[in-house]
Amino acid sequence: MTIAAVLAGKSRDVATIGQEATLADAAAELTRRKIGALVVVDPAGEAIGVLSERDIVTCLARHGDSQLGTRRVADAMTSPAITVLPTDGALGALALMTRRRIRHLPVLENGRLAGLVSIGDLVKYRIDHIEREADAMRQYIQSA
Repeated sequence: MTIAAVLAGKSRDVATIGQEATLADAAAELTRRKIGALVVVDPAGEAIGVLSERDIVTCLARHGDSQLGTRRVADAMTSPAITVLPTDGALGALALMTRRRIRHLPVLENGRLAGLVSIGDLVKYRIDHIEREADAMRQYIQSA
């Protein structure tokens, strides 16, 4: 079970934002897309960080809401971006997310952003996999 298999079952569209955008812009984009994180990219399109809802809330707690319109994404993002490869195992990615206390991992392929997996994506894929194995076992037992 690899990250590539998880990505195969979902859209490869990754929501990104530049590091110079304001946190208000980022919050608006998260709300518009109904998602929990944006991959922060540099002008060349390389993933340099992740901005999550948690990052914005942390910034609000530290600096107040008056800063949302002026504080940059670069000031609040988690950086450097913790990434995975399509060939990495999904269970290893889950362990990494648990250890680092993060919920989103950009996926890089040949150094370029190829997707994003969330902890929800990985848990769903794992549950689906376990259910398929259980169904196969039930069918095997019933046919014996």
